[in-house]
Amino acid sequence: MLKPTLLLAMTALASSLSFADINTVKANLAKNSPDLKIENLQTTEMKGIYSGVLDGQVVYLNEDAQHLIGGSMIRLADKHNLTRDLVLKQNSIDWKKLPLQDALKTVKGTGKRQIAVFSDPNCPYCKQLESELKKLNDVTIYTFVLPLKPQSISPSKQLFCEKNPAQAWEDLIGKGIQPKSTKSCSNPIERNIALAKSLSVQGTPAVIFSNGFKLMGAYPADQIEKIWKELGL
Repeated sequence: MLKPTLLLAMTALASSLSFADINTVKANLAKNSPDLKIENLQTTEMKGIYSGVLDGQVVYLNEDAQHLIGGSMIRLADKHNLTRDLVLKQNSIDWKKLPLQDALKTVKGTGKRQIAVFSDPNCPYCKQLESELKKLNDVTIYTFVLPLKPQSISPSKQLFCEKNPAQAWEDLIGKGIQPKSTKSCSNPIERNIALAKSLSVQGTPAVIFSNGFKLMGAYPADQIEKIWKELGL
């Protein structure tokens, strides 16, 4: 049996070798393609192949950084998509840490499936997503109102002064009907802005699934259904 000190030394050596390999890839990449910004370089199960993130997409390259490969890496033994694991990991947050009390809650049917949405009432893609969300069944939608456009700040705050803020939101984003209330009231807008920043949500719309997977953009209802199925949600 290996002594603890020897085992630790071997572990440290293996770690340093892996680190050295990644450093080699970084050095070669900087030398060959200095304008190419590939982040989060790491080893993969395939010897000599490294994964990284380029413009939000998972890519692969070898140690000399002379070739770049896009697409999925599949482990043939069990047909497991390793690229999908990387995508999920790099685009995931902790759902349990979302302050759902600051979101507008809409329940449809059983409400068994859950998604959180960051949306600006004057964002055209948000309006498009909103119409697609109406096509979903058995879902609970938590909407974090995120006014990124200057003209969205005031109505976003005022809708929380309405008797039914969720309905006021639906009227605002769907029909352009401004909140009628002129009084001041507490609202979560500043907290929502801080939350979005902490989650690297820099635009709208953003959709977060209950396993923490985050997507940016307006996805059709059938695509959301497909993602639910693929994620087993």
